[in-house]
Amino acid sequence: MATFKVPFPAPSPVEDAELLRKAFQGWGTDEKIVIAILAHRDAKQRLQIQEAYQDLYNEDLATKLQSELSGEFERAMYLWIFNPVDREAIIANAAMKKGLDYRVIVEVACISSTNELLKVKQAYQALFMHSLEEDLASKTSGNLRQLLVGLVSTYRFDGKEVDTELASVEADALHDAIKNKASGYDEAIRILTTRSKAQLNATFNKYKDEHGTSISKDLATGLPDPFFSALRIAVRCTVSHQKYLEKLLRRSLNEAEEDVDDNLCRVIVTRAEKDLQEIKDMYEKRATNETLAHALERKASGHHRSFLLALVGN
Repeated sequence: MATFKVPFPAPSPVEDAELLRKAFQGWGTDEKIVIAILAHRDAKQRLQIQEAYQDLYNEDLATKLQSELSGEFERAMYLWIFNPVDREAIIANAAMKKGLDYRVIVEVACISSTNELLKVKQAYQALFMHSLEEDLASKTSGNLRQLLVGLVSTYRFDGKEVDTELASVEADALHDAIKNKASGYDEAIRILTTRSKAQLNATFNKYKDEHGTSISKDLATGLPDPFFSALRIAVRCTVSHQKYLEKLLRRSLNEAEEDVDDNLCRVIVTRAEKDLQEIKDMYEKRATNETLAHALERKASGHHRSFLLALVGN
């Protein structure tokens, strides 16, 4: 369930475009107006505003926002202005700009539905004139390349049907690959990149039943290697992406790592129109003495804080 509030009836996109233009004029941008409008419009309404702005002023609104805003607020607003599919393509591309943030690629591949992932790849090609697969292949090697390219290339069956016998066989195959490194990791990669999410969850349940611990825990005790880490993220996003994102959000709000601000922005901006309410509820259940809004007030600042607060429903 979404968290941000959309007025009803919404003002016309032309009125919104005109107000945004006024906010950009003068000695400085009126960021409060930008937030008051864009943080309270859904994807369809934001697209209509962009089209109206282009028609009225012959200027791209996303580009204008980049030039008028700055810092973390600019990065968050720039991502928000796009529809969810284009946004995921942009996030995937950004993850490969400075080296490779494989975690983001796994999130995009494993949280998206089959059809969503297909649309993201189509948007990626339209925006960047390359396929996501070829860009990933050029940035990776070995097992990590096999895994990441496989995850973004797959077209999973979306049904709920499960083969329990197969789940048991493949649970053993995963255990052998992880604990005994039996025949390398080809089987683990094949299973993770081809099976439906329902079948994978059945396999992960069998893994725990038959081997006494979860596959996620076994992967966590492996070598500190990007491949093992990517495998574990794929498993966690398949089991419950909300739980995975809640933990990422909690870490971002309570730790001082270099990438936490990017993680914080990514979780809130990408899930605000989807299931941020569930993630927010999970966070507040675990952090019993602090609401998500209070945590954001503590962690973020300025217009960036105001914008994120608007997206989480405050």
